[in-house]
Amino acid sequence: MATTSTTGSTLLQPLSNAVQLPIDQVNFVVCQLFALLAAIWFRTYLHSSKTSSFIRHVVATLLGLYLALFCFGWYALHFLVQSGISYCIMIIIGVENMHNYCFVFALGYLTVCQVTRVYIFDYGQYSADFSGPMMIITQKITSLACEIHDGMFRKDEELTSSQRDLAVRRMPSLLEYLSYNCNFMGILAGPLCSYKDYITFIEGRSYHITQSGENGKEETQYERTEPSPNTAVIQKLLVCGLSLLFHLTICTTLPVEYNIDEHFQATASWPTKIIYLYISLLAARPKYYFAWTLADAINNAAGFGFRGYDKNGAARWDLISNLRIQQIEMSTSFKMFLDNWNIQTALWLKRVCYERTSFSPTIQTFILSAIWHGVYPGYYLTFLTGVLMTLAARAMRNNFRHYFIEPSQLKLFYDVITWIVTQVAISYTVVPFVLLSIKPSFTFYSSWYYCLHILGILVLLLLPVKKTQRKNTHENIQLSQSKKFDEGENSLGWNSFSTTNNVCNQNQEIASRHSSLKQ
Repeated sequence: MATTSTTGSTLLQPLSNAVQLPIDQVNFVVCQLFALLAAIWFRTYLHSSKTSSFIRHVVATLLGLYLALFCFGWYALHFLVQSGISYCIMIIIGVENMHNYCFVFALGYLTVCQVTRVYIFDYGQYSADFSGPMMIITQKITSLACEIHDGMFRKDEELTSSQRDLAVRRMPSLLEYLSYNCNFMGILAGPLCSYKDYITFIEGRSYHITQSGENGKEETQYERTEPSPNTAVIQKLLVCGLSLLFHLTICTTLPVEYNIDEHFQATASWPTKIIYLYISLLAARPKYYFAWTLADAINNAAGFGFRGYDKNGAARWDLISNLRIQQIEMSTSFKMFLDNWNIQTALWLKRVCYERTSFSPTIQTFILSAIWHGVYPGYYLTFLTGVLMTLAARAMRNNFRHYFIEPSQLKLFYDVITWIVTQVAISYTVVPFVLLSIKPSFTFYSSWYYCLHILGILVLLLLPVKKTQRKNTHENIQLSQSKKFDEGENSLGWNSFSTTNNVCNQNQEIASRHSSLKQ
C-alpha cells in the first residue's frame, strides 16, 4: 500500500492506495488535471475580450494558491513568503542593485528549504515536494529582477538584443507579481516564462501585430484571429498518456540502481553494461516528459503559449515548451541534447548567470544549476561531470567534425557514431543525478573505472581548444537553443509574443534574442 505521508490533503488517500502510488504524486497529477479543466474554463469564460486583466490576475492567483495548498498544506506559505520578501527587496533596494539582492535571497531561501526537506523528510524521497514549485518561483523572481534592472536602470546600448526585448520598463504591481509567480497554470510544474509574455497573455495582446508605417515611425496595430489551441493540447495530452504508460509499465522493470548491483557488475559483459546503462536512463526520462508536457498543455489550454505561425501557416504553440522529445532521443552531440532538455531552465541559466558573468561562465553556470536543483551530492557530481563532458565534446566536434561533412555516406557514419557516443556519455553523466547519494554514485563510476572522465581529460589536454569571443557568440552549456532552431524562427510570419524565451519566447523579429551559443 502507498501509505507515505504528505504535507498536503489526504482526501485522495483511497485513490493513492488503489493505484499503489504515493499520495503526494496522486495529489500532483489530480491537481494538474484540475488545472487543465480550469484552464479551459479560464480561456472560455474569462477570456481577455470578456473580462478585465484585474479579474484574470485575481482568479489565476487564487486558483494557483488553492492548488498549492491542496498539494503541500501550510508549506505552500513558503511560496508567498519567498515572493513577498523578494517584492519588498525590489521596492526598497531600488533598480540598481535589486537583481543581485533578489538573486541571493531567492536562491538562499530555496536552498534552506531544500536542506530542510532533505534532512527532515526522508532522504532520497523523490515524490512531489514543496521545494519543486519553489524552484520555478526562484527562476521567476530572479528573471524578473534582472529584466527590471535592464529596463529601468541600464542603457539600451548596454543590452543585448535578447535583454532589450525582455526588459521590463515599469515596476509590476503586487497583484501582477503574485499572479506571475503563483498562477494556477504554472504553480506546480512551471514552466518558466518571461514576465512580459505573461502580462501580454493576461491583457489579451498576444495576437496583436505591430507594423511600422512608411516613414518608419508611425505604427499600426492589427489584430489577427486567435488560433485554437485544441489540436496542440490534444497532441500533448497523447504524449502525456504514452509517457505515463511507459513510466508505469516499463520504468519499474529497468531501475537505474541495477547498474551498481554487485552481481550485475561481476557477471555482465561490457556490451551488456553499456546497453543496460543506456536503456535504464532512457526509461527514467518519461516521467519528465509527462510532467513537462502536461504543464505545457495546461498553459496552452488557457490560451498561453502561442508563438506565431510557421512557414506553412500552421499555428505554433511551443512558446513555453520545456523539451523536444524527438531531438533529445536523436541527439548526436552533448549540445543538441542540452539544447532540447529543460529548455526554460537552460534559458534562465543563460540570462541570469552566463550572460552576466565575466569569469568562467561555463563553470559558474553549471554550479548555479547544481545549487538550484538541490543539495543531494549526486546533483553536484552530475554537473561537475557535465562541465568536463561539455568541454570535451566541444573540443572533439571542433577538431574532427569538418572531416565528415562530405560525402553523405561519411556524414551518416559520423552521425551514427556520435549518436551512440552522445547517448552513452549523457547516461554516464546523469547516473548520480538519479542515485542522489555520494556512495552509490562513486560505486557506479568506479565500476566503469572513471573511463569517460579520464577520456574527457585526455581530450582537453591533447586537442587544441578553439576560443570564442563572447561578444559574438555565447557558449552553450545547457543554455540555449540550437542555431538551427533559431534560424527556423525567422520564418514566423508575424510577431506574436514579442518577448521571451525559447520556450518562453521568440518569434521572427526576436530570433536574435535567442542567439545560439556555439560550441
